[in-house]
Amino acid sequence: MTETTATGAGTTGTDWRAWQESWDRQQETYMPDREERFRIMLDMVEACVGPEPRILDLACGTGSITARLLARFPGATSTGIDLDPALLAIARGTFEGEDRVGFVEADLKAPDWPARLPYESYDAVLTATALHWLHSEPLAVLYGQVAELVRHGGVFMNADHMIDESTPRINAAERDQRHARMDQAMRSGALDWAQWWQLAAEDPVLAGPTARRYEIYGEHADGDMPSAQWHARVLREKGFGEARAVWCSPADTLLLALK
Repeated sequence: MTETTATGAGTTGTDWRAWQESWDRQQETYMPDREERFRIMLDMVEACVGPEPRILDLACGTGSITARLLARFPGATSTGIDLDPALLAIARGTFEGEDRVGFVEADLKAPDWPARLPYESYDAVLTATALHWLHSEPLAVLYGQVAELVRHGGVFMNADHMIDESTPRINAAERDQRHARMDQAMRSGALDWAQWWQLAAEDPVLAGPTARRYEIYGEHADGDMPSAQWHARVLREKGFGEARAVWCSPADTLLLALK
């Protein structure tokens, strides 16, 4: 098990919270209802496992879920796990000195990543806008590993793009409208994905981690985006008793699986 701690603003002079907020704003350009997703996610955490959960923030990025979790539930604890060195640097810096949070660097495609965690089980495993970079076969394997980590009565939630290929005209209409809104946001000064990463590459502290990040992922990792029905079916096959969507927008779904 490897537990890592942060180097934060007090050491580097970097405003980690500003980077955290910048990431949130960039993500909201693509997902204007992102905060609503998070709210429902935490509503269901409280409903299913109570207000003092032990959470695994899966593919945690900058720790967006963890930040909202701790703000809402002072008795919660979180372990964040990710492979991206730049986003982990922001997460570690943001939560430096916070004893309710720990971070682990690991590849979720490696078979032994669960062994690196500080706990054998969690009340809830949460992830958002992350697992679409996995193709269906390794994602199904990951779901089996997640099922082993969630305690009986615990939950797994995945908020992500889940595409129903049986509705191509609806999908095209939604995509055209979403892209038009994104274009308008960019014209109004919002940063897109590439611009945000360019700023990170130019930052003295994040330049090295960003370069390593591109060595790992390239420009962008593209996996599969199967339907919510596929996710629910596979999660049940892997050991969850129930699984269904608990929130959706025209583009995204929050799927909950109960152990």
